Amino acid sequence: MPEDGATRLTLMSLNTRGVPVVGSRLARRYAVVGTALEAGDADIVCFQEVFTWWHLRLLTRRMRSFRHVSCRPSPTGPAGGLVTFSRLPVSGTVNRGFGIPSNTPGISRMVRFRAGLKGALITRLACPRLGVVNTHLVASPDGNWSPSAQFYPLHRDQLAGLARVVHDVPVPAVVCGDFNIDRDSSLFSGFMADTGLADAFGGDCPATFRADYLADGKTPHCIDFILTTHGVEAETATVVFRNKESLRGAPDYVSDHVGLRASLSLARP
Repeated sequence: MPEDGATRLTLMSLNTRGVPVVGSRLARRYAVVGTALEAGDADIVCFQEVFTWWHLRLLTRRMRSFRHVSCRPSPTGPAGGLVTFSRLPVSGTVNRGFGIPSNTPGISRMVRFRAGLKGALITRLACPRLGVVNTHLVASPDGNWSPSAQFYPLHRDQLAGLARVVHDVPVPAVVCGDFNIDRDSSLFSGFMADTGLADAFGGDCPATFRADYLADGKTPHCIDFILTTHGVEAETATVVFRNKESLRGAPDYVSDHVGLRASLSLARP
């Protein structure tokens, strides 16, 4: 316990899957991610797009000091692809789905089905008392988040569902993951105003989706976040896995997203 009475911990978030399945060298990428995190100082790691039990085993075999692994089981793997690893004791885990959205013009049944798998994984730490909300929202295929965009109603509804989750967490909390929402959009600013959350990066995080994976002429955006409630302060924040890694062959990125890392300070109750 530091002299100021605050408790400090480090949290990371990463969308792990991302890149195309064929030729993605997934096992090697996961090995690099798991090995780096095992050697690092993170207390909590929130992953998105860990879709199968095989995916999860690739990480757990490399991250043995993270004794507490939270997810909601489904027949094929972690529900919604959400998994939270913790070196700190965990007192409980709850998964909250956003539900299947209503019919929206231009949104196919398949997209509605995929959107219905999205939600938030809430992991409660035993000590310190902290709620960790790991989330992944539906992606916008055209990168348009304006009120006239086809996906706007779907994004708005999922953010409203996430806001309800945040309001229901009874302890100081951190909310992180792949929002698939541009930081500069009215959708995101409205969500922040509704929840009262603070951005660990203070609005200065660079683009978190790599330009290399966008079509020509498309602009990368900041769509991944670490956000905190009252009682939790981000002392430092940075991006990780920014550069290409050695994958026993040609160097490559571990994901089409960069990861986020924040050192957090929890005020004494």
